[in-house]
Amino acid sequence: MPIRTLLTDQLAITHPVLLAPMDLVADARLTAAVSNAGGFGILGGGYGDAAWLSAQLEQLAAARVRYGVGFITWSMAREPRLLELALEHKPAALFLSFGDVSPFIDRIHRAGALAICQVQSIAMARASRAAGADILVAQGTEAGGHGATRSLSTLLPELVDAFGAEVPVVASGGIADGRGLAAALMLGAAGVVMGTRFYATAEAAGDDAAKQRIRQADGDATVRGMVFDITRRRAWPAPFTGRCLRNAHLERWSGRELELLHRVEAVAADFAAARVAGDYDILPVIAGESVGLVHDVAPAAAVIERVVAQAAALLRGAAARVS
Repeated sequence: MPIRTLLTDQLAITHPVLLAPMDLVADARLTAAVSNAGGFGILGGGYGDAAWLSAQLEQLAAARVRYGVGFITWSMAREPRLLELALEHKPAALFLSFGDVSPFIDRIHRAGALAICQVQSIAMARASRAAGADILVAQGTEAGGHGATRSLSTLLPELVDAFGAEVPVVASGGIADGRGLAAALMLGAAGVVMGTRFYATAEAAGDDAAKQRIRQADGDATVRGMVFDITRRRAWPAPFTGRCLRNAHLERWSGRELELLHRVEAVAADFAAARVAGDYDILPVIAGESVGLVHDVAPAAAVIERVVAQAAALLRGAAARVS
């Protein structure tokens, strides 16, 4: 049974479930699979590889689905062509995360697209709304990848109270099943963004070895930190840190970040070799605390069907308890 919200109406989708635009994982295949299943697929533009992005956008054009494109916002500041390249392909929405969104939203609106802005604090939400954000995504620290310091359980209802009468507010972080969707809706969200759960799907572009690590992990197996950012020589400003699965590389350097900075040239060479070998004892698996709720590698459509059916059953059951 579809769950209708302001978000489903605004994006013209059947289910209030959005694909997180995971760098290198949320490719055209996964994006199309989520959209074809009634959710909203969002291509992961990440740090901004124009050649990769162009090829993926062409595949989505051939797939004839409604979709969005997500960017780490300051990648567009460094290379403005990325935004133009995306908008040329007429996506339904742009998903902007981190950094100042104000230079981009007018251009997005002029192209006929919606601006979805992911925020990690009330101050960021205010700035995004002032710039013209059409949808706000409340990202809790439970999420995989980069995030800040607020937990979803308090950030979400606070954003709903402040902005929910103006725009849909969507929940992100730690959501991988129907319980998470139902809980988010009860906290006032108009839908959810899921990343880790969609990473462990048949269509996701990640390596099978990474997907199996997600399937086998529990929520205690993830940690936030800076080790992988230092290793990849991609410095992020405070307060942002990255959540990944624990592995040998992380355990070796956690708490020794200053030493890692001094030895980064040698460590980066080992990291490059690990990429060639597919060695996930060194490479990061970017995943959130919801790994403990992921028990299989399933088709994206099956994931959405399960999540929505479980949420609908829980919401109906909760209503029946109220006399």
